[in-house]
Amino acid sequence: MSSLLIKNGTVVTATDHYQADIFVQDEQVQAIGKNLDYSADRTLDAHGCYVIPGGIDPHTHMELPFMGTYASDTFYSGTLAGLHGGTTSIIDFAIQSHGKSLNHAVDSWHEKADGHAVGDYAFHCAVTDFNDDTKKEIPSIINECGINSFKIFMAYKGALMVDDGQIFQLMEELVEHGGIMTTHAENGDMVEQLVNRFLAEGKTAPKYHVLSRPPECEAEASGRVIDLANQTGSALYIVHMTCEEALQRVKAATLRNQKVHAETCIQYLTLDESLYFQEGFEGAKVVMSPPLRKEKDQEALWAGIRQNLVHTVATDHCPFCMDQKAMGIDNFSKIPNGMPGVEHRLELMYSKGVLEGRISLNKFVETTSTAAAKIFGLFPRKGTIAVGSDADIVIFDPEVKHTISVDTHHMNCDYSAYEGWELTGKCRTTILRGKVVVDEGKADVEEGYGQYLSRGPFNPHY
Repeated sequence: MSSLLIKNGTVVTATDHYQADIFVQDEQVQAIGKNLDYSADRTLDAHGCYVIPGGIDPHTHMELPFMGTYASDTFYSGTLAGLHGGTTSIIDFAIQSHGKSLNHAVDSWHEKADGHAVGDYAFHCAVTDFNDDTKKEIPSIINECGINSFKIFMAYKGALMVDDGQIFQLMEELVEHGGIMTTHAENGDMVEQLVNRFLAEGKTAPKYHVLSRPPECEAEASGRVIDLANQTGSALYIVHMTCEEALQRVKAATLRNQKVHAETCIQYLTLDESLYFQEGFEGAKVVMSPPLRKEKDQEALWAGIRQNLVHTVATDHCPFCMDQKAMGIDNFSKIPNGMPGVEHRLELMYSKGVLEGRISLNKFVETTSTAAAKIFGLFPRKGTIAVGSDADIVIFDPEVKHTISVDTHHMNCDYSAYEGWELTGKCRTTILRGKVVVDEGKADVEEGYGQYLSRGPFNPHY
């Protein structure tokens, strides 16, 4: 029965900002107040620091099998990197294989994560082969497996993509049983046509990745799935939104009183498509789908956050080392899609968002933790600092200046898309369920400390 006392910090949640001490015991917050006088096993002085809820990254891909290889971070290395950057919980994707059941996918992801993850974790269930048997599994996935979110891909034709009929049927099942649809929104047919055209013309460089996936491709698919959700009454969450055109479809939905949850990722707020046009193969580092966009899209997404049209900021953390990326050195369509990011999300959001005046401290906490907890059924256990909540807490020093580099990051990847970026604000101490797991850059956590987070049916009131 360990205890912890955090003194002299400034507590910041999605709604509040105040000076207080926090007493933690038995993995939960037990008391919050000024000048608390509890006897604790350990006391941390948070003077001059913000004390915020542990980050929740609702979009990661640890050990993802993709394009003939695997994402280079395991559940151990990826969640450890997350802890270094203040992310205490992730939601990864258990992806169905064609011909296999949803339960098989969930079991496979448990084998990867259970006993290995050092941060807490939950799963979305990705449906790639919807049929009568799959349909029958939906209630048990929600009620027995504790998974209330189901992903579909409108892209990656021939591998992951499902058609509109399957989407419509799955949505109807989720409405009946209490699930939310999460969607990778790109027009897969349009992508396939453009990719094949470029390759036929001998255009194989990384820059043709972005040219084959224009904003119209994402906007059309976003509008289509929004309409399908409106017709079925399904809750909808669009993942990794990148562009102004797609965001306009979300905004238009509000005019008919439809609520659409939108996620963007930290790279879409901070990096732009010029990186694809570097000399040689450098652009492969940021090959992901959807691709990076223009600076005007970054500003639209920041505005969308302020307007409460964009609710969460994730990473789509899916790292591949450069020897893996080299699989597509002669064919951009063979470059494994994804980049590392889980470690730097909070610090980038603070430095580029709060310090540059784009968002408030409360919105910073909301987009990196609270909103994901509410949407996906983890609140108030996660996503806030309150009596009875899990003691997932980050002591964040707003004054520390540091530089991002592959030489110092903890992700299992041999490059950083943010190499040499100087940031202000750093996660000093990360606490997971009352245990100090990272302090001043030093980790103290055993493999398997992370717990699986079972979730109940989707709550539409959040």
